[in-house]
Amino acid sequence: MSDALLLAQLERERSHVLRTVDGLEDDAMRRTLVPSGWTVTQLLNHLAFDDEMFWISAVLGGDDRAIAGLHNGWASRPMTGAEAVTIYKREITRSDEVLAEINLDAPPSWWPPASVFDAPPMSNGREVLFRVLAETSVHAGHLDIVRELIDGHQNLVLE
Repeated sequence: MSDALLLAQLERERSHVLRTVDGLEDDAMRRTLVPSGWTVTQLLNHLAFDDEMFWISAVLGGDDRAIAGLHNGWASRPMTGAEAVTIYKREITRSDEVLAEINLDAPPSWWPPASVFDAPPMSNGREVLFRVLAETSVHAGHLDIVRELIDGHQNLVLE
């Protein structure tokens, strides 16, 4: 798969996430509907901090702001759904800036210590990008299910 196709698919999955949560009231975004206990707001924070910020800004970009700001997105401070959407969009913008500047054939710019992420380093940026694409896709599906449970809305994907 070409880099352009990977990037285009990531953009589609990010848009899918944002379409799925669009129009949800704040109380619905903070309601727990699954046995594991996560909320829509928490899942958006996970995507923002554990995927966009961690994998793209920190690992691929070596961004000091991102590295210093790393934390468990699932455990982010309580916030409104609108704040979570804003943060996710902000991290997407930062990620896109990193992705526009890096060579996906090159190894990651930074790799976390084993105390943060105990796995061998990935060999190149494309591998990292594929990880973010897979995570975003999986969580878009989770959000589809929760949205349907909230108000019956179905986000039909035809592309």
